[in-house]
Amino acid sequence: MTQPRRHRSRSKRRSIYCPDHATYLDSVSQKYPLYATHPEQLRQRGLSRLRSLTVIAGYGTVPLMGEWLEAFWCDHCQASRWYHVCKTNTNTYNVTVAPTALWMQASGVILTTGNPSVGEFTRRQARHTQFQGIKDFRRIG
Repeated sequence: MTQPRRHRSRSKRRSIYCPDHATYLDSVSQKYPLYATHPEQLRQRGLSRLRSLTVIAGYGTVPLMGEWLEAFWCDHCQASRWYHVCKTNTNTYNVTVAPTALWMQASGVILTTGNPSVGEFTRRQARHTQFQGIKDFRRIG
């Protein structure tokens, strides 16, 4: 005699809703975790001045647990937007539109300005879709 299958008692979907329309949001990207490199970033999250200075001096970079950037699709808006998601202790989520400054705190994100250590010639060559051959190496002067 076999035992009956047990159903999961909790929902598999995260309860993340659009802040504008209160409709369920579908994830369309991976999570990009956030980190702090300045004491002010820790102070905004409730740490004291001395404690935040000590933590940053000791570690340099501190991962912010329960916070990330993620893109979601809203059926009402018919668009996808990037949101700053904060998970609370009660397994609820606070969702706000991600400000531009927050992207500098995300790990694994490709900078829109490009890698600063790459030269202009290499950046220009990477944008080319066709091979130009020797024309790219013209002599100036």
